[in-house]
Amino acid sequence: MLNTQTPSCPLPSEEGPSPQAALQVLRLRQGQLQQCADVVAEEFPVALVFNGISHAVMMTSPQDLEEFATGFALSEGIISKRQDIHDLEVHFYPDGAEIQLTIAQTAFLKLKEHRRTLTGRTGCGVCGTESLALLDLEPEALKETAAFTVEHATIQRILAELPPYQVLMQATGCAHAAAWCSPQGEVLRVFEDVGRHNALDKLFGWIARNDIDAHQGLVFLTSRASYELVRKAARMQVPVLATISAPTALAVRIAQAAGIRLMSFCRQNGFVEYPKE
Repeated sequence: MLNTQTPSCPLPSEEGPSPQAALQVLRLRQGQLQQCADVVAEEFPVALVFNGISHAVMMTSPQDLEEFATGFALSEGIISKRQDIHDLEVHFYPDGAEIQLTIAQTAFLKLKEHRRTLTGRTGCGVCGTESLALLDLEPEALKETAAFTVEHATIQRILAELPPYQVLMQATGCAHAAAWCSPQGEVLRVFEDVGRHNALDKLFGWIARNDIDAHQGLVFLTSRASYELVRKAARMQVPVLATISAPTALAVRIAQAAGIRLMSFCRQNGFVEYPKE
């Protein structure tokens, strides 16, 4: 006899929700209140499970999750190379998603020793770190420096080319972008997310999954340069990191220690660079 009862746990789906939702809102403009349709960004919980053990729950835009999981594992130092991921599956549920990764045993044993749980805020960089001793602020030095020069014209070209790629931002006004750009400033690939860390992890995952040499281009972020972003860039051996907004002092120190060229306040009329003293 067929069991017609509703299962206690919802069955997974291979199709995820849209990264944006349509809502009815009340909009006040020039003293006039109107009811109209609007679009807002989704904020979706995604659980990262390594070898059957839940490691983190991140609030993300529910798209490009294979890239996100790959980039997270690499940029957080859980694995040292893409080949350490033996299997990766994404399962969507009504109220969230689960990404199951099977990683090399050596990487998993290392993860168990330095385990942390990051349940909480959107793209949080240190939520759930169990102690200050586990807060890794010593970046890897670049094995190679950039073999190209970043000119003002490079930044100008990136700023001119980037907006059409920011589909979620244009629809909702609520998304960060991480772009992979050529030394000449051509925008080659862009990932968006409600969390700046997540957008960067998606980009790093794409770079790793496509065997792209991180020394052959630069990363541009439509956000501030927080320390976590620079720390992730150091793990991925990115020689140049450019951001629209300001850096923190800790981000500058990490970039200097790693040998990363950090450029912030990137505008059409210039930028600010933070060379090592």
